[in-house]
Amino acid sequence: MSTLETNSIGKYSGNNVAVDDSLNLKSYTTTQRDALTSVAGDTIYNTTTTKVEYYDGSSWQQTGDPKVEISYLIIAGGGSGGSAGASTSGGGGGGAGGYINSYASEASGGNSSTAEKLYLTKSTNYAVSVGAGGTGGTTNTSRGTTGSDSYVASIRAYGGGGAGTVSGVKAFKGGSGGGDGAYTNVGNIVSSGGGLDGQGFRGGITTTLASPYPASGGGGAGAVGTDASASGSTAVGGAGLSSSITGSAVTRAGGGGGSIFTSGSGAAGGSGGGGTGGRGNLAATAGTVNTGSGGGGSTNANASGAGGSGVVILRYPNTFTISQSGLTFETGGEQTTGTDKYVVITAGTGTVSFA
Repeated sequence: MSTLETNSIGKYSGNNVAVDDSLNLKSYTTTQRDALTSVAGDTIYNTTTTKVEYYDGSSWQQTGDPKVEISYLIIAGGGSGGSAGASTSGGGGGGAGGYINSYASEASGGNSSTAEKLYLTKSTNYAVSVGAGGTGGTTNTSRGTTGSDSYVASIRAYGGGGAGTVSGVKAFKGGSGGGDGAYTNVGNIVSSGGGLDGQGFRGGITTTLASPYPASGGGGAGAVGTDASASGSTAVGGAGLSSSITGSAVTRAGGGGGSIFTSGSGAAGGSGGGGTGGRGNLAATAGTVNTGSGGGGSTNANASGAGGSGVVILRYPNTFTISQSGLTFETGGEQTTGTDKYVVITAGTGTVSFA
């Protein structure tokens, strides 16, 4: 028997080699791994998936029972617009629901960086919920209602902020914040609802008391809600963001438009489904369903627009199959795009699992 000692101490006996110290594979995150120039047989330890992985010549594979790599778009329910009675001005636009996106290199809300992907274990139930939009305001003066949260496992998007109304009633914070209502007196300066970092923008701020008494737009995933001006023509909701997670580009999560009391056109909602603000006797409109967009503000004793319900979209390799309990999938259920599958979850609170 003989021994050969190197930087890695080994022992030779017959046809066997024993390593005295533990063998430590080179560690990489998934992002670092994907930046490598790899050849078949390369083996690493992935600190993101906590798995040993090897390159088969075309893609990375996991040893043992592989985890499912999930790209997701999670949007919470949008906030509703504020409302006001016949003898006052009007309510602001509702804020869009929080917007979290881990697909490709697309932005999350607030134009923040792409979120980290999820790595889920097969045959395990994971909690999922799609948030409802905030309910529309009554014909009396009332603050908008904040939307409900959407989530997948530990990733949560927060509901859009309900809008403010007259007499200094402030807008709510949320995924994106609600917009200010119109003033009833010059000294009544209030702050719009703030948006959350990584999920959305703040609502607009009203700083003027002048005909036609405009209210501000709600914040969107892609832009701040517009501040109300004396002309009242630009208090639109903040823009939404576009994602191609389903294979086609779709814009969602726009803020609701602010109302105008005396004349002019109600302000438009932000791109992606934001509701239009009301004017005079024309009612506000709701945020579009399954976009998480904010509802429009109302005036002159009309109900404000409800927030649009949220949505959860999951995309994963086509070697896996999803099942669910308590949830509603978009018509067609599990769909295929390229080498991936995806589902659009439109309602419910329940669980998903993969096989």
